[in-house]
Amino acid sequence: MSTVFSEEQRDCLQELINVAMGLASDKLARFLNTFVHLQVPAIELVNSAQIPAQFEARYSHTEAALVSQGFLGNDGLRGEAIVLYQLDNAHRIAALLGYDTDSASELEMLTDISSILTTTFLNGLADQIDNSLSYSAPRVLSSRQNNVSEALQETAFHWELALKVDISYQLVDHSFNCDMLLLIPGEAVLNIQKILDRILEEY
Repeated sequence: MSTVFSEEQRDCLQELINVAMGLASDKLARFLNTFVHLQVPAIELVNSAQIPAQFEARYSHTEAALVSQGFLGNDGLRGEAIVLYQLDNAHRIAALLGYDTDSASELEMLTDISSILTTTFLNGLADQIDNSLSYSAPRVLSSRQNNVSEALQETAFHWELALKVDISYQLVDHSFNCDMLLLIPGEAVLNIQKILDRILEEY
């Protein structure tokens, strides 16, 4: 992670994210009615302008989906959460859930899964830091017919920093991998640092 965070702050944030992702994993398992194993998510704070290039190679040769959901909390905590995953993975999940194969159902499925991952994770994170969040409706920014890199560039342009959370879910019958990005303004990072320092002082 960037040196914006000290080693102690980074470790504290990693633990908070681990707990929040555990909650998201449990809710996804209940939603899919199957066992979900979650690997420890890797986190990294980067300049948002670097995001399109970092994901271009991973998603350039496959059909991919990009779903966005804005969030707003107390103490200047705000931003935009983006979930990216390959459509092949999404189709496997759709089969578990019994969605139809038409494009309208696919969009519904993409927003449903992304909303579960995003809101459960962020609520779990907010609860640990005594905050509360409100959300905009999730929207699909890119799917099979669009370029993911271009969609990311247009979205990331409005934000200074991005907290990358690399997520890997292992389901019973197959793997489901996705990336989560939290696009946040610079002042939000300063507020997060203060929150982490407060937690460290308490413990």
